[in-house]
Amino acid sequence: MENRTLTEGPITGTLVKLAIPIMATSFVQMAYNMMDMIWLGRVSTNAVAAAGTAGFFTWFGTALLMVPKIGAEVGVAQSLGGEDVKAAKKYVFHTIQLDIIVALIYSILLMVFRHKIIGFFNLGDEEVIQMAADYLLIISIGLIFYFLNPVFSGIFNGSGNSTTPFKINVIGLIINMVLDPLMILGIGPFPEMGIKGAALATIIAQFTVTLIFVIIGKSKSSLFDGLNIFQIPDKHYLKRIFKLGLPASIQTGLFASIAMVIARIIAQWGPTPIAVQKVGSQIESISWMTAGGFSTAISAFIGQNYGAGKWDRIREGYRKGLLIVGSIGIFATCLLIFGASPIFRLFIPYDKEALDIGITYLRILGISQFFMTIEIATQGAFYGLGRTIPPSFVGILFNGLRIPAALVLSSTSLGLNGVWWSISISSVFKGIVLVIWYTIVLRKSPRNNDNINT
Repeated sequence: MENRTLTEGPITGTLVKLAIPIMATSFVQMAYNMMDMIWLGRVSTNAVAAAGTAGFFTWFGTALLMVPKIGAEVGVAQSLGGEDVKAAKKYVFHTIQLDIIVALIYSILLMVFRHKIIGFFNLGDEEVIQMAADYLLIISIGLIFYFLNPVFSGIFNGSGNSTTPFKINVIGLIINMVLDPLMILGIGPFPEMGIKGAALATIIAQFTVTLIFVIIGKSKSSLFDGLNIFQIPDKHYLKRIFKLGLPASIQTGLFASIAMVIARIIAQWGPTPIAVQKVGSQIESISWMTAGGFSTAISAFIGQNYGAGKWDRIREGYRKGLLIVGSIGIFATCLLIFGASPIFRLFIPYDKEALDIGITYLRILGISQFFMTIEIATQGAFYGLGRTIPPSFVGILFNGLRIPAALVLSSTSLGLNGVWWSISISSVFKGIVLVIWYTIVLRKSPRNNDNINT
C-alpha cells in the first residue's frame, strides 16, 4: 500500500483525488442499506419499518466504532506527516485491537436484550416487532465485520491511500446487490427469507470485505507488519486514541439516541412514518455521504500538514474544501426539493400514504442540505487538527434541541411535519455555528508564509 504525502503539491487536485475514492466508498456503504430498503419495499412497508427500527442499533454501534476509526485516521495521518512510521504502526495495532473488543461486547448485548430494546419504540404492531428482533439478531452475529471495515478504511485513508478501501468495499456491495433479491424474495435455490435474507446478505458481504482488507493489509502495507492483536496495549496510545475519538463517539451515540427518541415520537402516527424516515434518511444520505468523503479527505490532508507544521496549506485546504462541499450541498437541496416524488417512488412505489409523507419529508430536509454539508466538512477540518471536541459540542447541543422542538412543533397544526422541521432547522444552525468556530481557530493559528500550491 502506497503512503501518499499530502504536505506537498497542488491542494485542490490533492483534495479531490483523495476525496473521490473516500466519497465513493461512502456511497458503497450507503448502498448496502439502500439495496435492503429497495427490495424490502417490494415485500411490505412493515418490513421496511422493522429494518429501520433495528437499524437504529447498528447506527448506535457506529458511535462505538468512532473511537478507533477517528483514532486510526488522525493518528496515522499525523504520524506519517511527522515521518514517524513506528507511531503510525502503533495506532494501527491499538485501534484494531480496541475495535474488536468493543464489537464483541456490543454484539452480545444486542443478542441478549434484542426484544427489550426493540420494545422501547412502542411500535404497537406484533409483526413489525418480531421482524425487527429477527433482523437485529442476525445482524448482531456479524457485527464484528461492520465494526472492522470502517477502521481498516480509516487506516488506509489516514495514510493517503483512499483508493484501496473503495475497491474493496465495491466488491462487498456487488455481493450484497446480488444476494439481496435472491435471499429476500427467494429466487433460484434460495428460500424466501424476507427481512432475514436482507440481514444475511449484509453479513456475507461485510465478512468478504473484512477478509480482503486483512489479506491486502498483510501483503501490501508495512503499516500492518508484525501486527499482533493479542499484545498488551500501550496506555499512552490508548489515551491518545480515546482523546481523539471519544468526543465524536459521544456525539454519534447521542445523535443515535436522540434519533431513537424522535422515532418514538413519530411512532404515535403508526409504523408508516417510521418506514418513511428510514427510507428518507437513506435518500438524504446521498449528500451527507458525499460531504463525509470530503470531510475525511480534509481530515487526512489537514492532519498530515498539521504534523508537518504547514499552516498556510491548512488554511487554503479548508477554504477550497468548503467551496467544493458547499456546491454539493446546493445541488442536494435542489435535488431533494424538486425531485422528491420520483426519488421516493424508487423505494416504496405502491403505498400512497408512505409516498405522501415521504415526499414532504424530503422537501423539508432539502432546505438544510447546504448547511449540513459545510458542517460535515468543517468537522473533518477540526479532526485533522486533533480538536474533536468543538464539532461534538455543536452536534450534541443542536441535535439535543431536536427533541423539545419536535414535541412543540408536532403539537401544532404542523403535526408530523413539525418533527421533520425540527431536524432541518437544527442542521442549519449546526452548519453556521461550526464554520464560525473553525474560522476563529484559523485566525488564531500561526502563519508560516509557505509557498503553497493551489
